[in-house]
Amino acid sequence: MIKNFNDENFLLQTRTAERLYHEHAERMPIIDFHCHLDPAYIARDHSFENLAEAWLEGDHYKWRAMRANGIEERFCTGKDTSNKEKFDAWARTVPRTMRNPLYHWTHLELKTAFGVTKLLKPETADEIYEQCSAMLREKEYSCRGLVQKYRVEVVCTTDDPVDSLEHHARCRRENLPFKVLPAWRPDKALAVESPANFRAYVERLSAAADMEIVKYEDFIAALRRRHDYFDKAGCRVSDHGAEQFHAERYTRGELRRIFNKVMSGLALPLDEITRFKAAMLATLAEMDWEKGWVQQFHYGALRDNNSRAFKLLGPDSGFDSIGEFDVARPLARFLDGLDARGKLAKTIIYNLNPRANEVIATMIGNFQQGPTPGKMQMGAAWWFLDQHDGMEKQLNALSLLGLLSRFVGMVTDSRSFLSYPRHEYFRRTLCNLVGNDVERGLLPSGELPFIGKMIEDICYNNAKAYFNF
Repeated sequence: MIKNFNDENFLLQTRTAERLYHEHAERMPIIDFHCHLDPAYIARDHSFENLAEAWLEGDHYKWRAMRANGIEERFCTGKDTSNKEKFDAWARTVPRTMRNPLYHWTHLELKTAFGVTKLLKPETADEIYEQCSAMLREKEYSCRGLVQKYRVEVVCTTDDPVDSLEHHARCRRENLPFKVLPAWRPDKALAVESPANFRAYVERLSAAADMEIVKYEDFIAALRRRHDYFDKAGCRVSDHGAEQFHAERYTRGELRRIFNKVMSGLALPLDEITRFKAAMLATLAEMDWEKGWVQQFHYGALRDNNSRAFKLLGPDSGFDSIGEFDVARPLARFLDGLDARGKLAKTIIYNLNPRANEVIATMIGNFQQGPTPGKMQMGAAWWFLDQHDGMEKQLNALSLLGLLSRFVGMVTDSRSFLSYPRHEYFRRTLCNLVGNDVERGLLPSGELPFIGKMIEDICYNNAKAYFNF
C-alpha cells in the first residue's frame, strides 16, 4: 500500500507509532534551548515582506543544494537579484532535493505554517510565493506570531559575550507569552590562531566589560564580568562551537606568555594554541558550574573549506563539512578534570560525525551523577545529521548505551522562524522508532501508558526539568 506524502501520518509506519505521536508527542509545547534566531527580530516583532526573505536569507542549507543544482551564486547570496528571482531558483531546486531532508522540511514548513499542501516546483512557485508572502505580512505571521503559532515556551538565542543583550531586555519588559533568553557563546575568546582577529575581539570585550585588558588575568576578569551580566539577564546555558576538545596541560605562566604573544600580533605554534584553548574551555566550564548553567558543546565541524568562497562571502555561507577528529581521549580528560575538581556542570555534547555516536553515548555514562537524572546528555542529531537517518542513529546509540527516557530532546539550531517543524520531524521519527519496537514485540504493548509518558518527557518534560528556565 502506497502511503500519501506529508499527510497526518507522515513518517509513522505503524498504528502504535501513530498513537504515540497523535496522543502524546504532537500536543507537547516546545522548549528551544539552542537556536540562532536574531533576538532583534523578536524584540521589534519583525514582519517579513515575502517568503524569500523569511526562507532564504542566511539559509546555507538551501544555498548548498542550489549550488549543487547548478544555480549561480547571485541567486543564493547575491545583492543584484530580487527576492522573487531567488525564490524561483529555489523552487527549481526543490524537486531535485528528493531524499534530501530539505524536501521534507520544505513541505512540512509550507504545510504547518501556511496550510499549503501542494508540492513546491516551478509550476506552483508563483501561487505559493504570493499566498505565503501575503500571509507573512499579516500580524499573526510576525516573528512573535510564528513563535506562538508553534507553541514555543522558551527561545534560547546564541550570543557573544560582548553582545549588549538589549533586545532580550526589551522582550522581558514587554512580558511576552514566551521567554527569550540569551545563551553564552564565547568561541571568539578562544580563537588565538588569528592574532589580528583575537586582538580586535579583546578590544571589544574591554569596551563591553568596561575595563582595561592588559594581561591574561584581566582577560579572564572581563569574561567573568560579562558572564555575570549574562546571568543577570536570564542566561542559563552556554554553548561552544569547537572543532574538537582540548585537555592539554598548562601553567599560569605559560598562559600569560601566550596571551602576551598573541596580543603582540605574533603567530602561535600549534602546541600553544591548543594549551590556550584547553585553559579557556576549563575556565569557562567552571564559570558555568558556579552559576548552575548547562554547558553545551557542538563539536566536529570542519569550517570554511573553500578559501575562495570564504574571501568572497565570509563564514556561515555553506562551505563547511563534517570533520574527523580524535575525540575520545581529550574529551575524557576534559570532563574528568572538571569532575575531579567537583566542577562539572550539566553537559550536553552534540557530535557531527556519526561514527562518534557510540563514543559519545558511552562517554556521558562515565560522568553521570545523582541527584540529577541525565546530568550528562548526548545532544540531538544536528546540522548535517538532523534528518531522519541521522536522528534514528543518534536515538539508537543513546537507547542502547544510555537512557533514552532521560533525553532532553530536539533543538532547531536554525536562523529561520519557519524551522520549528524540525521538532515535529524529530517527534515523528522518535514515535515511529519506538512504535515499531512495540509492534515487533521488542517493547511490551501493555506498557503503552508508560511509553506514552516517556515520549512526552523526551519531547518536553525532561527539558523543562533539566534547564529550569
